[in-house]
Amino acid sequence: MSHPSSLPERELTPEKAVLSRRRWLKGTAIGALAVGAGLAGWWHWFRPGSDREVLGGGQADLPGKGLYPAARNSRFAEVDRSLTNEAEAARYTNFYEFSWSKDVWRSIGPFQPLPWKVEVAGLVAKPRTYDIDDLVRAFPLEERVYRHRCVEAWAMAVPWTGFPLADLLKSAEPLPAAKYVRFVSFDNPRQASGQNNRSQPWPYTEGLTLAEATNELAFIATGMYGHPLLKQHGAPVRLVVPWKYGFKSAKSIVRVELTDKQPATFWNTISPHEYDFEANVNPDVPHPRWSQEHERMLGTDAIRPSLLYNGYGEWVSHLYRT
Repeated sequence: MSHPSSLPERELTPEKAVLSRRRWLKGTAIGALAVGAGLAGWWHWFRPGSDREVLGGGQADLPGKGLYPAARNSRFAEVDRSLTNEAEAARYTNFYEFSWSKDVWRSIGPFQPLPWKVEVAGLVAKPRTYDIDDLVRAFPLEERVYRHRCVEAWAMAVPWTGFPLADLLKSAEPLPAAKYVRFVSFDNPRQASGQNNRSQPWPYTEGLTLAEATNELAFIATGMYGHPLLKQHGAPVRLVVPWKYGFKSAKSIVRVELTDKQPATFWNTISPHEYDFEANVNPDVPHPRWSQEHERMLGTDAIRPSLLYNGYGEWVSHLYRT
């Protein structure tokens, strides 16, 4: 049996079981049986959770609330599908620092995204460390609707609030030697129980080429659905790279580092034959254990054909021509 760190969550919790859990619970008399003390604990973890619980448990008293909702950028105002229901997007997430199951909202309570600082460093002329309160005001916020595609073949369409990553990098003045951008997430096992397994390469790291990072689609998100990010979505600040699989969009970032070498990344380190550094959405390149030809939309379970570069080829295909 493979070590757990080499398995995606899809393998640990079969997707079919996750999808059917709420339907199954509605059709049983488990509520009546839950009077027993033993079943009460089981029910806490396996009941579906109300929308209020799913959304409310992830709220944090983050700065800049008066800046939301931000004006929507007309160039990214809509996509070829309906927006995903906010509660469904918050109910079904990956955040391995807290849990290897999708219901991260159950485990997110101890996480405190304040105080928070983001360091921009490495091969730059003007390194700087931002307090999160300063960061949300340093660059004009806007809202963008993007498709989001997970390597596990589920997808959503959501309105992010934030600013172009290129603006943050430009303010730091990259040096000529800079070729890549490395993103480092927080490391706090006291608040994130999943990080107690130190056999995994914590903190979570990701990377882009400098050309990818300065593409106009690459986005630093501080909010979602017209308010600051929920904890399970990567509060208080995360990366959004919509033409790549979701694991490239690092959550709860504390450091942005420019470097001259391709950085090691979390999933590429754990399983390089399954998760490559580039990680572009490509329906013609299957994952070693499943097809990428289709995707399932959160909330509706609608099946759609996957799009090359997640449908953003006009913005990014030039980055990969040989």
